[in-house]
Amino acid sequence: MADHHHHHHEPTGTRLADAARVTLEAQSEQWTPMRAAIFDALAAEEKPASAYDIADTVSKARGKRVAPNSVYRILDLFVTNNIAMRVESANAYIANAHPGCHHDCIFLVCRTCKQATHLDDDKVTNQVRAVAEQEGFRPERPVIEILGICAKCAA
Repeated sequence: MADHHHHHHEPTGTRLADAARVTLEAQSEQWTPMRAAIFDALAAEEKPASAYDIADTVSKARGKRVAPNSVYRILDLFVTNNIAMRVESANAYIANAHPGCHHDCIFLVCRTCKQATHLDDDKVTNQVRAVAEQEGFRPERPVIEILGICAKCAA
């Protein structure tokens, strides 16, 4: 691959939910109404959202309380199946805008506005994996997060 750093055409709204559903069902998982509601709430967030944020949003929409533990389980399922990504430093999640595409992620996390920009750079992440392997370590999922100030906040 000549261009290791790339951006994808990112589906939104119904197209994104459909892509997530197809990806989850391809792994023999069900796309239940609760999973759909949690994904929709997550996809509507502009910044990484915690399980508590999502539980509040879905609880309000449904008119009854949704337990954060249930949301955590579903978000973990989403991460495992590549339809959501976890921003470790924020203990929060974002919807994967391209669920059919597998890359190790790099996040640029703004300390000021809390926005997390997702990048794919296979060259960088492959180097991180190679360094780990040279140490006799078997990497499963590199998590690269760069904390700082985004261009908008710096301006």
